[in-house]
Amino acid sequence: LTKRFPNNFKNGFDLTLYPERLTEPLKWRTPSRIFVNSMSDLFHEKVPLDFIQNVFKVIQATPHHIYQILTKRPERLVELSPHLEFHKNIWLGVSVENQSYVSRIDLLRQVPANVRFLSCEPLLGSLNLDLTNIDWVIVGGESGQKHRPMKIEWAEEIRDQCQKAEVAFFFKQIGGRTSKAGGKLLDGKIWDEMPEAWKEHQNTWGKSPSKLLVKKDSLGLTA
Repeated sequence: LTKRFPNNFKNGFDLTLYPERLTEPLKWRTPSRIFVNSMSDLFHEKVPLDFIQNVFKVIQATPHHIYQILTKRPERLVELSPHLEFHKNIWLGVSVENQSYVSRIDLLRQVPANVRFLSCEPLLGSLNLDLTNIDWVIVGGESGQKHRPMKIEWAEEIRDQCQKAEVAFFFKQIGGRTSKAGGKLLDGKIWDEMPEAWKEHQNTWGKSPSKLLVKKDSLGLTA
């Protein structure tokens, strides 16, 4: 990644804060879904609490945007949650690539987010999920030259669990050497369900772009 995106990783994988970028979403007038720090983790143990609080202040100041925050460190998310204000436009998720990480879901449930979601991407094994108080599940296979193949039945199992629990299910791709190599059909259908909060947001702020806005280093962080 550091070779492919040298401008985004000037310090390699060392934690780098860019406080001057925090105000960028204030300039975006069109309501959008924003993936916060798509190449890093806001709840990295070295990210200062005051920096995270400043991120949340920007989110509060831009209620017309939806912010998707994904973490692999839900322990720190829970630890800091008493010091953070969780506004309606914050969607919080955890990565659950295989059964070893299912415990992250229990920690996510402890956080008072308007939307809680799971990112099962890359999906690396069969999952048995407790979807209590979970609003959205995203599933996708790995892509790249050294990708680890995803079995279709793993994705189908999660879809069936979502349908039983009445949880929105979004299937991104089967995966392969490229993200588009295997397509995105599951049982001959595109699964692009969204949580109910998305409809409510659109009713308030109007239609947002259908595609997720991924802003590299958005809200000022690489790690």
